[in-house]
Amino acid sequence: MVNKKVIAIILGGGQGSRLSPLTENRSKPAVSIAGKYRLVDIPISNCIHSDIKRMFVLTQFNSASLNRHIKNTYIFSSFSDAFVDVLAAEQTPDNKTWFQGTADAVRQSMHHVIEHDFDYALILSGDQLYHMDFNEMVEAHIKKGAEISIATIPVKAKEATEFGILKSDDENFISSFVEKPSATELPGWESEVGTEMKAQGRDYLASMGIYIFNRQLLIDLLSNPETIDFGKEIIPQSIHDHKVLSYQYEGYWTDIGNIGSFFEANISLTDDIPNFNLFNSPKGILTRPRILPPSKVSGTTINKAMIAEGCIIQAKSIEHSVIGIRSRIGKETVIKNTYMIGSNKYQDLDEINSDIENGVPPVGIGARCSINNTIIDKDARIGNNVHIEGGSHLENTAQDTYVIKEGIVVIRNGAIIPDGFILK
Repeated sequence: MVNKKVIAIILGGGQGSRLSPLTENRSKPAVSIAGKYRLVDIPISNCIHSDIKRMFVLTQFNSASLNRHIKNTYIFSSFSDAFVDVLAAEQTPDNKTWFQGTADAVRQSMHHVIEHDFDYALILSGDQLYHMDFNEMVEAHIKKGAEISIATIPVKAKEATEFGILKSDDENFISSFVEKPSATELPGWESEVGTEMKAQGRDYLASMGIYIFNRQLLIDLLSNPETIDFGKEIIPQSIHDHKVLSYQYEGYWTDIGNIGSFFEANISLTDDIPNFNLFNSPKGILTRPRILPPSKVSGTTINKAMIAEGCIIQAKSIEHSVIGIRSRIGKETVIKNTYMIGSNKYQDLDEINSDIENGVPPVGIGARCSINNTIIDKDARIGNNVHIEGGSHLENTAQDTYVIKEGIVVIRNGAIIPDGFILK
């Protein structure tokens, strides 16, 4: 089978400053999504469902929680060659620097990768949301005799300026490439796309940051230490010297690069029929199995919401929101358009009573609160009678307990928000 010839390399990204403060204590692939998963679960699950079970995850910032998650989640048979290994940036006698870009990250890690037998390297991003059968892409790569394949997705003109845009010939081999063209440069860069995509005005082919390289070519291209990035250097430089195939994908795909896209990706999961379907059971997202009780809900009106395991909820209402594992929400509280990531452990009654006696809110959200357009990071403590109204009327700011970006209020990991706090 072709997937036995493939090894996957998942790029964990840089410091993740655009996702701050969610990335202050964890790497970008370790950020929680949908209340119970991590971002890294997306590419790993896609690989496993494609029977690609040898994976490296490359990271260099705050990798402890990512290591712990992978170690506790992806456990394969001792008689299998399957693995998911985290490769953090490391200093060696030949290299004493951090990863400088996507290609440099793979270059610095290649001495681990080439110890394994493979014909094709599948290079993925650790911060995207999509379902994809990589077998089809690998088969197209082999059938066409490509040396490099790039997954591409049709986008509209207003989105095209944010991506690398490609042109391909009748055989789907890429003939030209432009990185983040301006609106005035776009005319002439239209491509042949499917009928449905064309009807939506999605006439431009954007790189998804998903690549397949033939083994030896990847080694050869990475031998030049001056090239540090795939999208900006290696791909554009390879188009005229190598057979670079465009593999067109027309399903749901989104890049979670900043707080706005992260917030929208999570909240949109509560739609009746979301674009990213977590209920596609044959190819569902895999994650760490937890032994948690069912969620307990008392007197709460729930509309368009997702509630993970182990929650204790007495809220008045929850609407268009995602409530993560082990969340606690008090009486008469109203939650709208909010992603509550949850908590790492339960507090027992003695701990809760001790917190209250010492004037500290317990972990979770207290009573009679109103929260809208907010992300609440793990283990945050929000007191009683707290009112948070996110929206475009709020200016960007960074405080000790919260951050505001593009109108979205982000309560920091472990933050303490006192009784009566108002932000609106």
